[in-house]
Amino acid sequence: MFMGIDPGRDKCGVAVLTAAGDIKFQRVVPTEELDTVIKNLAAEFTIEKVILGDGTTHKAAAKKISAAALAFELVDEKHTTEEARREFWKKNPPRGWRKFLPTSMQVPPEPVDAIVAEILVKRVLALKNLSSNDKIRDEI
Repeated sequence: MFMGIDPGRDKCGVAVLTAAGDIKFQRVVPTEELDTVIKNLAAEFTIEKVILGDGTTHKAAAKKISAAALAFELVDEKHTTEEARREFWKKNPPRGWRKFLPTSMQVPPEPVDAIVAEILVKRVLALKNLSSNDKIRDEI
C-alpha cells in the first residue's frame, strides 16, 4: 500500500492506494489532524511508502511522516491541481445547465486535494512500473 499526501496550510489531501492503483482511503483532512490521520492509516494498512507532494508545508508534513516511522518520497506536484480538477469532473459529471459549459471553465464545488494525493501515488506507481519493464527488457 502507498499513501499519498498533498500538504497544504489549512488542509491536506490524503489517499491510500494498492500497488495496482485501487483506492482504499481518500479524504481531505485539516492540516492539524494530519499526524493523527497518518498514524491511524499506518495502523490500518501496511504502508510501503508515503508519496509526499513538494508543495506548501511539505517540510512540516515530512516531520509528521517521519514521526510515524514511515518512509517517504518527495515528488513534484507540478500541474496536479489541474489534473485533479479534470479527474473530479470525470468522476462527477456536471448536471443541469452546467453540463453545457466546458468543465475547464468550472471550479469543482469541493476541494480536490484528495484527488491530488491519488494522482501523486499513481504517478510514482507508473514510474515504478516503467522501470520494472525496463529491467525485464534488459534481462531478456
